[in-house]
Amino acid sequence: MTTVRIHPAVDNGVKPGRPGFAGGTLRCSCTTDPVEVEIATDCLHNHVCGCTKCWKPEGAIFSMVSVVPSDKVTVTRNGHKLKVVDPSALIQRHACTACGVHMHGPVTRENHPFTGLSFIHTERSDEEGWSPPTFAAFVSSVIEGGTRPEAMEGIRARLNELGLPPYDALSPGLMDYIATFTARASGVLKD
Repeated sequence: MTTVRIHPAVDNGVKPGRPGFAGGTLRCSCTTDPVEVEIATDCLHNHVCGCTKCWKPEGAIFSMVSVVPSDKVTVTRNGHKLKVVDPSALIQRHACTACGVHMHGPVTRENHPFTGLSFIHTERSDEEGWSPPTFAAFVSSVIEGGTRPEAMEGIRARLNELGLPPYDALSPGLMDYIATFTARASGVLKD
C-alpha cells in the first residue's frame, strides 16, 4: 500500500503532536520576502482533504488542513502579498500572490457553525508538535481533481493504513457539530 501517495506530511506515517504545543509561524514558499502568519495556539480538527478548493503542495492528492480560532491568527510579514482566492466562498482563503500558497482562510459568514475559525496548513510551519491529522474528508472529490476512479480503492486503503478514516464529508463529530448548530439556530433543539 505504501506506494499510494496522499500528502508529503503523512506519506511516511502520521507524526504525533506534542501536548501543550502553543502554535508557530506559517511561511509561504517564496524564497525572498515570504508571507508569515503567526498562529498563537495548536490547531483543531487537522485532516487531509480531497476537495478541489484547498491548497495542496505539488504532487499531493490531498491537502492537509486544520482550523484555529481566528483571533489567534496574525499576519506578521508581507501581508500586502495576500489576496482572497474566491471572495464568494465560505472560507476566505488568503493566498500569496507570488507563490500561490494559501496562508489562512477565515470564515466570517454570519450564523455559520465555522464563523470565527480560520483554516490553516500546518505543514507551512517549521515548528514540530502540531496536532496530527485524524481523518480524511471529501475523499471522493479527488476524482474531480483528476484522480482516476479506479485508484479510489487503493487510496481509501492507504488512508485507513495511515489511521485516517476516509469520509466523503467531514468527520462524524464535525457533522454532528454542524447539525447541532443548525438545530439550535432553528429552535428545534433547545439547551
